[in-house]
Amino acid sequence: MSNKLDQLRQFSDVVADTGDIVAIKRFEPLDATTNPSLLLKAASLDDYQPLIREHAAALKPGSSTEDMRSTVNRLAVAIGSEIAAIVPGRVSTEIDAHLSFDTQATITQANEIMNLYAERGIGREKVLIKIASTWEGIKAAEHLEKQGINCNLTLLFSFDQARACADAGATLISPFVGRIYDWYKARGEAQTNPDEDRGVQSVKRIFNYFKAYNYKTIVMGASFRNTGQIEALAGCDRLTISPALLEELSLNENPLYQRLFADNAKSDDERCAVDEVAFRFRLNDDAMATEKLAEGIRLFAADQRKLQKLLMEMS
Repeated sequence: MSNKLDQLRQFSDVVADTGDIVAIKRFEPLDATTNPSLLLKAASLDDYQPLIREHAAALKPGSSTEDMRSTVNRLAVAIGSEIAAIVPGRVSTEIDAHLSFDTQATITQANEIMNLYAERGIGREKVLIKIASTWEGIKAAEHLEKQGINCNLTLLFSFDQARACADAGATLISPFVGRIYDWYKARGEAQTNPDEDRGVQSVKRIFNYFKAYNYKTIVMGASFRNTGQIEALAGCDRLTISPALLEELSLNENPLYQRLFADNAKSDDERCAVDEVAFRFRLNDDAMATEKLAEGIRLFAADQRKLQKLLMEMS
């Protein structure tokens, strides 16, 4: 019997949720995803110290916010380029969370990131621009997709966020399992059975809706707290998994079974478009999604500032 990680690859594309090159080389994922928190963590790794020093040197005392943002973009692309040389698929590079409610600024930064990748000889087919699933972010993704820039819509906690992303033609969405689980756990729900896990249920609902109505948007479960959540979503298009959980799966040789099936997916939800008014009302009506989206943006913005501060201190 092969280990659970190898078995999982038969049903879902495995993506590494890390910027750690050593871990990526070891687990051989299809893609790799990064975000400001993972970049901040990667900045402490020995492999990246030359890149950190190189980009820190570009800053000077009194550098503007735009200078610091551009430097972090260049660093993110430098790290992303290292990853892109390893994975056969794509690397996701995230827009500054401070721009989560600014459609035009998101489009501008996405183009800047793609130009930086192009300067390094990395084509659009190797990159996903990662954008928070706010209304403004979804509209930016809709514009970018029409430009041929593919997007990964992240910080996704609700069905209506997912439906709006699909209507916008997003290449991929990253519904968060673990953070949904955390919210309900903090309110007393045990969720010990993965099939009753609120995060797992959310991804299943999205997956079945997308497949039942033939949306092309890829569903990639993200933010896992345990391997039970991962196993309950075997068969989802893609699953982005931390090195610790990849390790745990690789050491377990018990059977793993497919749980989601695209070919015979059925949805209890009627297909309908979501306009801005409906999107904002329904998101507001979902306390969990509202709180986790806001929290996620705050945390990513804070880690962006920490990374900028680190580079300034080293300049």
